[in-house]
Amino acid sequence: MPKKPVKEKIWMWIVVGLGNPGKEYEKSRHNAGYLAVSAAARSVGARFIRRRFESVVAETQYNGEKVVFVKPRTYMNASGRAVRAALSYYRLDPSRLIVIYDDVDLELGKLRIRASGSAGTHNGMRSILSETGSGGFPRIRIGIGKQPERMDLADYVLGKFGKEEAGVFSLACERAGEAALAVIREGIAAAQSRYNG
Repeated sequence: MPKKPVKEKIWMWIVVGLGNPGKEYEKSRHNAGYLAVSAAARSVGARFIRRRFESVVAETQYNGEKVVFVKPRTYMNASGRAVRAALSYYRLDPSRLIVIYDDVDLELGKLRIRASGSAGTHNGMRSILSETGSGGFPRIRIGIGKQPERMDLADYVLGKFGKEEAGVFSLACERAGEAALAVIREGIAAAQSRYNG
């Protein structure tokens, strides 16, 4: 009796950029994740033309693996809903997820890649950890700097940078997109060595 052909396992990654939908938030500090994942997708020729998982999605093949770029449209505080739906659809373990987001505890323009961890003070990450029940996935934090004294945190993260700082922020988002691809291509340790700091 002929043997059934063995189905080759397709490895894949989901790269999620956190942010808020809508024109008014487009260039805000809190949309660093959106900007970074857009840069990563653009650099490998993937376009955000599909809507699923309450998100806009771009798909491509990269480094021999399928990569799905996701921008949740749920608003930041419910990001986990979209992430859980994407993981469930592709039947992926959270370890195949990379999340990119802003961090007020990092100096403007700095990147920090970690293999796993807690949500810290970030509401989008809190939502993801709550919905997936796991913190065991790589994340890339983009420094946006601390808010000025007496300024409300929400006003700060939803605001935009001045012209000079906007250039630094934009470059950091581009580099964060590159870092996500480096994690996929070379592994987390190599990406940390190149981009952390």
